[in-house]
Amino acid sequence: MRHKQLASLIATALVIGSTAIAIAGEKQPRINRGDLGKYEYNNSCALCHGANGKGEGSVLDLLKKAPPDLTTLSKRNNGVFPFERVYRIIDGREILNGHGERDMPAWGDRYTASSEGAKAGEHFFEMPYDMEMYARSRTLALIDYLNRIQVK
Repeated sequence: MRHKQLASLIATALVIGSTAIAIAGEKQPRINRGDLGKYEYNNSCALCHGANGKGEGSVLDLLKKAPPDLTTLSKRNNGVFPFERVYRIIDGREILNGHGERDMPAWGDRYTASSEGAKAGEHFFEMPYDMEMYARSRTLALIDYLNRIQVK
């Protein structure tokens, strides 16, 4: 059993090492994921809410209702960032008309642990893969970014 675990660990290290070498060899990284929350925002929210979060996204003319200014969430909530409500909106428990039905929010199942995604990623190099934890970490990173862009 130990031999199998050691072989698995070595295989994982080789893959990670070769990936790191390939990334280090690139002159310009394709995607800057240094700020995961900002990355999530740019990929999931900016189209409608705008790059600065003020509700002036590039598809504004196509929307039935203008998206709110996300930089004033705290201001509109007596100076307190509405963490729980934002979390429920992102993970689909609180439905907003502009985001679509719970089954298909504007961002698909990006922030939910869908059964299909969990099935596909059950194991990664013989280690359990927790889709719920992955979705939650993306949600929390996005919420952290939204909290950081609040106007004072």
